[in-house]
Amino acid sequence: MTPISPAQATVRLDQVRKTYQMGVVTVEALRGVSLTIHPGEYVSIMGPSGCGKSTLLNLLGCLDRPTSGRYWLGDQDTSTLDDDALSTIRGSRVGFVFQSYNLIQQLTVVENIQVPLFYQGTPEDESRRRAVQYAQLVGLDTRLDHKPFELSGGQQQRVAIARALVNNPLFLLADEPTGNLDSSSGHEIMRILDDLRSQGKTIILVTHDAKVAEHAKRVIRLRDGEVESDQRN
Repeated sequence: MTPISPAQATVRLDQVRKTYQMGVVTVEALRGVSLTIHPGEYVSIMGPSGCGKSTLLNLLGCLDRPTSGRYWLGDQDTSTLDDDALSTIRGSRVGFVFQSYNLIQQLTVVENIQVPLFYQGTPEDESRRRAVQYAQLVGLDTRLDHKPFELSGGQQQRVAIARALVNNPLFLLADEPTGNLDSSSGHEIMRILDDLRSQGKTIILVTHDAKVAEHAKRVIRLRDGEVESDQRN
């Protein structure tokens, strides 16, 4: 089999290990994880508590770096980056969607969506135009000037999705995106993610919910810091 070059993949991990020193005890959170995710894939990462999901999420999102092994994000080997470079690539290439939305309460819908563009130095008129565009994409065109406390949980999560998309990242990293929502709002969020996948977006979904994971076309299961199975639906 011909090896896959890093440039052909959105994400590639090669024998990634992550250990934490807890006093005199060494905890192996990830034990030689290797996986490749291609552009346009919709992948769910599952596993029991303590399996390494959160550690893997932090590495994929460039919030942390491996103890050993290599992680390519697009054509960039992130394992070699210093903190500033890691922060820059995180802000431009990863779109985060969190369970708790993480919106700024003092800002409007449009202003919250604009936040990543502010850090990229995008001019205000272009920033607002793109923020409005993505607000419309997630069905919030009538809520542009509302603040988070004036929105339902499902609407707040839609703002978070628009914010994650506004920089046109290489992939969306969604961490339990329906965890704080009722079933109706959760279904709506998953419909939006399904639509984004049909448009060619790459989505990595971290969840413990089997019903949510079924939306993905590929399910990776972790156990004890290792890939237990990797199946395509």
